[in-house]
Amino acid sequence: MKLGGIKSVENAHDDSVWAVTWVPATANRPPLLLTGSLDETVRLWRSDDLLLDRTNTGHCLGVASVAAHPLGSLAASSSLDSFVRVFDVDSNATVATLEAPPSEVWQMRFDPKGAILAVAGGGSASVKLWDTSTWELVTTLSIPRPEGPKPTDKSGSKKFVLSVAWSPDGKRLACGSMDGTISVFDVPRAKFLHHLEGHFMAVRSLVYSPYDPRLLFTASDDGNVHMYDAEGKALVGTMSGHASWVLCVDVSPDGAAIATGSSDRSVRLWDLSMRASVQTMSNHTDQVWGVAFRPPGGSDARGGRLASVSDDKSISLYDYS
Repeated sequence: MKLGGIKSVENAHDDSVWAVTWVPATANRPPLLLTGSLDETVRLWRSDDLLLDRTNTGHCLGVASVAAHPLGSLAASSSLDSFVRVFDVDSNATVATLEAPPSEVWQMRFDPKGAILAVAGGGSASVKLWDTSTWELVTTLSIPRPEGPKPTDKSGSKKFVLSVAWSPDGKRLACGSMDGTISVFDVPRAKFLHHLEGHFMAVRSLVYSPYDPRLLFTASDDGNVHMYDAEGKALVGTMSGHASWVLCVDVSPDGAAIATGSSDRSVRLWDLSMRASVQTMSNHTDQVWGVAFRPPGGSDARGGRLASVSDDKSISLYDYS
């Protein structure tokens, strides 16, 4: 696999762009790119030419995360204002507004069937699960307190939860914390299973392989990308190459590669069979907060696409084959 630059949009937002995801295609339209920014807006972009389709407002502080329903009908944005706004992608009508205490709304992900929206709970050391048919809170998955915390542990028993990821079968949910630990839950039983260890700084992004419900990829401020057997609690690979914090990771639709973005301003492509970085893209001039592979589908699919967003306010679009 090799990346080729297609287009970059400078000043895509009026402030840092912190979040990016793809809205899947529907019967009536191709996929769209969804971005969220510290300028308090969410923007939708046409899939292949990055022309702005529309701008959504409604938050009163910066947007920290965006998520798209697997059917492409709904999307959600979370903000530093402690609200999650769920909206209809085509009409822009607000479907639900979810409120949380301050510092408890971070990264979000819809489960593979679109029945549940998982929201990383920040300072509450939990992940909240919302039913997407009623928009009622159905479960709070809490990270258990450690046994015998050290008196010198300034963070006490709390783990600040930054990131969430669903396994492809929807049975497991993993979340990454500020202290570098990853917690894995059995969702049907609402049960904590175990921690995955190996990182020693914040885990801001993580994603499961689309084909292996055991395989989890994680990105950390310690500069490393890890591959875990999330069921066997085993670290199966460490990939390094970024010169600074690794802020985001996504896996290609075929499961053969991952892309990462870093505060070293680069996007890297990693070949998983080699467990090595095979390409570095330097389109951005500031740290890269989000990378997202476009899901397959849609009539305009002209091969694979990867998007990246940055503190430099820009969006870059790449193709790959």
